[in-house]
Amino acid sequence: MLVLDNITKRFRSGVVAVNALSLELDKGVVGLLGPNGAGKTTLIQMITTVTKPSTGTILYDGVDIVKRPDFMRSRLGFLPQDFDVYDNLTAFEFLSYFAALKGVRSKARIGELLEMVNLHTVANRIASAFSGGMKQRLGIAQALINDPDVLIVDEPTAGLDPEERIRLRNILSEIGGEKLVILSTHIVSDIEAIATHIAIMAQGRLQAYSTPEQLLRTAEGHVWKGVISSEAFDHLRSQVRISGAVRKPDGVHISVVSANKPFDNAVQTEPTLEDAFLFTLQSSGAETHTTKEGAL
Repeated sequence: MLVLDNITKRFRSGVVAVNALSLELDKGVVGLLGPNGAGKTTLIQMITTVTKPSTGTILYDGVDIVKRPDFMRSRLGFLPQDFDVYDNLTAFEFLSYFAALKGVRSKARIGELLEMVNLHTVANRIASAFSGGMKQRLGIAQALINDPDVLIVDEPTAGLDPEERIRLRNILSEIGGEKLVILSTHIVSDIEAIATHIAIMAQGRLQAYSTPEQLLRTAEGHVWKGVISSEAFDHLRSQVRISGAVRKPDGVHISVVSANKPFDNAVQTEPTLEDAFLFTLQSSGAETHTTKEGAL
């Protein structure tokens, strides 16, 4: 179990990136969700022992990983947001290099991972020529080379097409059946189908931690839908938090996250996870510009 106890990270500039955060995580896929600048990457850097918390304790299996970072590193797999491959190495050579760094000498392990991420048919192709999705899958493979107990991926779907997003999510979901997977993102759709728990961060603080079902229940009665004119939409969008909008011949079909009825013909509707995320931020006073608009 990974235990974060009252973690704070304060930089020399005085900026507090993570503020008094406490959390206990076990096996499964944890979606670390929050707008850009919420403190997600700083939190990940502390868990991966890249940086130390200013105050607080991080324990893994009861061991203080700030005092014993190698204990965590030997049990950790990490795919950073800016991951890239080395030029002129094949996929097999690339994984062999990381295997050597992590003390793994089994060529069979490399073959297993290439097959897991569906790259075994291109194992001898230069990795720098891979598509963005193929590189991300290779990144997952390198993160798993030492069979870690904890896998952390930071914004793994950035720049991927829809098919590659689905493929990557399926891989992470399968891994989460046996390990702790932390998937950091600001895109709700990245986690809604695979997360067993969701941790929402904003302004450096933990705003919520629950199952997706529990999170959805908190937003019940606070999501509205209806059809309004384009003129009314332009006015309303500056007044309330709109989670979805599509222009059609009869007007703009919108959904709104609000504690009160936002316009005359609005009716309550079942919340989506996107709605629940926005409602959580709204309830906490945190601001975000996350709005999903279709055909606008």
